[in-house]
Amino acid sequence: MDASDGVLRLNWASERHLRIALDAGVAAASNQDIDHALAAIERAGVPGLLGITPAVSTLLLEFDIAQLDESRAVSAVRLALTDAADALPHAPPALIEIPVCYHGELAPDAYTVARKHGLSKAELIRLHSKADYTVQFIGFAPGFGYLTGLPERLSTPRLDTPRTRVPSGSVGIAGDMTGVYPGHTAGGWRLIGRTPLRMFDPDRARPSLLARGDRVRFVQISLAEFEAQVQEKPLDD
Repeated sequence: MDASDGVLRLNWASERHLRIALDAGVAAASNQDIDHALAAIERAGVPGLLGITPAVSTLLLEFDIAQLDESRAVSAVRLALTDAADALPHAPPALIEIPVCYHGELAPDAYTVARKHGLSKAELIRLHSKADYTVQFIGFAPGFGYLTGLPERLSTPRLDTPRTRVPSGSVGIAGDMTGVYPGHTAGGWRLIGRTPLRMFDPDRARPSLLARGDRVRFVQISLAEFEAQVQEKPLDD
């Protein structure tokens, strides 16, 4: 992963942020390349580096402006990236199953999405729940994972006007991604179901249920199962 081979692009996004872009043809390859680059830069101890924010195919490096020497920083990053292909192998990504109830008021946009694509609601549920997803990154809100792997037939634009309040646990679609709202918030994703799981809990050892690179499958549950699980472990109000 030499920065001079055309696969990597480095540019200063601000006076203290260096952006590394990887041109990967598929999400899985991009995810692996990002992991290797991230591991190599962390091992390198780049001078003045405060933190690294990964996304789908980019890394954003933040530097201490008082210690920053741009030329030295770029050279150190380029040197680290030449070793990225030799990064230590990662453990196999976790597989997380998320129960989802696609029933009635828990899925206010399900029929609209289904009709838009000439599907029945049952077909929408089958397509959404049979796919394997990958967490590309966590953003927007703590614990909100952006998942790739949505079947092409379900790709649907966001709402023209976002909702002012989306219930915690709502499962949505936006473009070619799906995701789960970890708490009550505004949002414009098309809501097709809801999970009883807490996606983010600051009292857990790992507060976010999802982490970048995890594999996810949605498992359909009945309304009775949803209500039973919510009573057992109430969602946030």
